[in-house]
Amino acid sequence: MFIPNLLSAESGSESIVRARIVIVEDEPDLRDAVAEYLSASGYDVATAESASAARTLLETQSFHLAILDIAMPGEDGLSLGRWLRSKMPIGIIYATAAGTALDRIVGLELGADDYIVKPYELREVLARVRSVLRRVPQPAEPQGAKAETTANRRFMSFGPFHADLDGRFVTGTNGTVIDMAKSEFDVLEVFLTRANRLLTRAAISEAIGFVEDPESSRAVDIRIMRLRKKIEADPANPKFLRTVRGEGYIFSLPTGEGN
Repeated sequence: MFIPNLLSAESGSESIVRARIVIVEDEPDLRDAVAEYLSASGYDVATAESASAARTLLETQSFHLAILDIAMPGEDGLSLGRWLRSKMPIGIIYATAAGTALDRIVGLELGADDYIVKPYELREVLARVRSVLRRVPQPAEPQGAKAETTANRRFMSFGPFHADLDGRFVTGTNGTVIDMAKSEFDVLEVFLTRANRLLTRAAISEAIGFVEDPESSRAVDIRIMRLRKKIEADPANPKFLRTVRGEGYIFSLPTGEGN
């Protein structure tokens, strides 16, 4: 799926490339209001009233981001999100009713990039959409262009892994690409660019665009837990991403690594 350089409609003199967003929401008034607001903000928006309608839509169209209501009749948003993740690289924002913290935690564990709590303001939706789209990978460059820009790209190594911070992917042994959600790579990039420094949850939350609160702290912990499973030989006894009890986390990078 081609993913353009994503800019908001308020990006000044920069050229605007419209990102494609699908909203899956069973409440028609809310669905239409969000769609109208995001369209006016410079995005191409499609809507679906149910998971089954969304599946039909996605047979012929691709999107950069999906806003999924969790509690829908029939198939719920969490199930639809799992299906989307298996089909395409897409940002996912879950919408959940106030007080249903379990849904938010489950959504984050399934790889969601963010969540919004109902009732929400449209400005909050727009802010979260922009935050997630900033983390959507950029399009693959033609071979010639890639050769010209490789010297300017940011690469870091740790153990058997190599991270392309601009291409936003990690390879392991034999060049195998590690399956990593965008939200997981966000956290990894924060640690790699601040290696061997103690980072509090508040600092990590700020770096990835979260407002520090108990929910975002839990979100950071979940992302770190998922990340450890992918880069640590023994996640229970991590070599790289270590916990400093009562303080936060530190990414240990031996001297000489990282270049």
